Formats: sequence, structure tokens, C-alpha cells
Amino acid sequence: MNVQFHFDYGSPNAYLSHLIIPGIEQRTGVTFDYIPALSGGVFKETNNASPMVTMAGVLNKPEYQALETERFLKKHKITNYQSNPFFPVNTLQIMRGAVFAQQQPYFKQYVDEVYRHMWAEPKKMDEPDVIRQALESAALPVDEIFAGMVLPETKQALIANTNRSVEMGAFGSPTFFVDGEIFFGKDKLWEVEEMLSSQD
Repeated sequence: MNVQFHFDYGSPNAYLSHLIIPGIEQRTGVTFDYIPALSGGVFKETNNASPMVTMAGVLNKPEYQALETERFLKKHKITNYQSNPFFPVNTLQIMRGAVFAQQQPYFKQYVDEVYRHMWAEPKKMDEPDVIRQALESAALPVDEIFAGMVLPETKQALIANTNRSVEMGAFGSPTFFVDGEIFFGKDKLWEVEEMLSSQD
């Protein structure tokens, strides 16, 4: 089975999904393919908006969302999560970095480290100096990654990923596709796992 995780670093729910995906992979023997897809582009193409925008001014919904997050953290025993005080963060640079790193042997480390600096030890990850320091702290090849971020093919690949994500049915992040069938949101991961576990 082919399982894709379409993600943007700006989504805390994508980060929480990222934390529990390894357990699903271990239990099912299926590896998730990580696909960087820019949420801003997805929102634009689908006439959608981020939860921060859609919940603004809505009575009780933000409080419920916070409660739901706490339940998820408790259920999965997640302790390495904090709200990012700099949110919203423009993720374009780090998403381009992800596209470039995808072709390198350190892609998984890049994903882990950028997520860590977004949601475990939150920083303003749209400032080049902050990004550079975060990557340097993980001994990643900073100059190579920064050069890769601005390559025309990197920029085009992120656009292509984002367009393809919308064509497949995505309207936000996190989105999962199991052999092309869509599942949206971290709370659908149990259904993804159920589907993977039922494979012949």
C-alpha cells in the first residue's frame, strides 16, 4: 500500500501526526511518504483558510479545540509540544528546504529538526538567521540547504506538490492518502492504521 502524508510545518496538527506516525509504521510495517505541500497554496486553490482564521470570533470553538488537543496529547503521551508564540509563521522557506532535503540522505533529520524548532522548542522559523541556527544545532549542511531552497527546480517542485495535493482532494494539513483515498486530520490516523492493518 502507498501511504502519503501531505504536510506543512505551520500546522500543529501535522506535527502531532508526525509524532505518532512512527508507531503506526512499526505496527503495520508500512512506511509513510512525506510530501511537503504548502498550506497557503492549498487554501488559495480551495477557497479555504487556516483554523486561526476560521475560528476567529467563534464562541466556544477555540476553547473546544484546545480541549481536543489536550485529550490527544494525553492519549498519545505526548510531552514535546508547545504552542508557537510566533504563530503564524511563514513556512515558505522551510517548506522549500523540505523539498530540497527530500532528495538528500538527511531528509528525515531535516523534517524532525524543523518540526522540533516549530512546535517542541518553538522559534520564529521564518527568519533566515533563526532557521540557520536551528539547522546548525543539528549539524545539518546549512549552506547546502539554503542554496537548495532558492533553486528554481525546488520552487517549482513545491508548487507542483501543492497543486497535486489539491488535485487529489486536499484542502488543508494534515492530509493522508492511502492508495489515493483521502483522510483529513490527525484524528483520522486511527482509520489510516485500521486500513493498513486490514491489507492482505
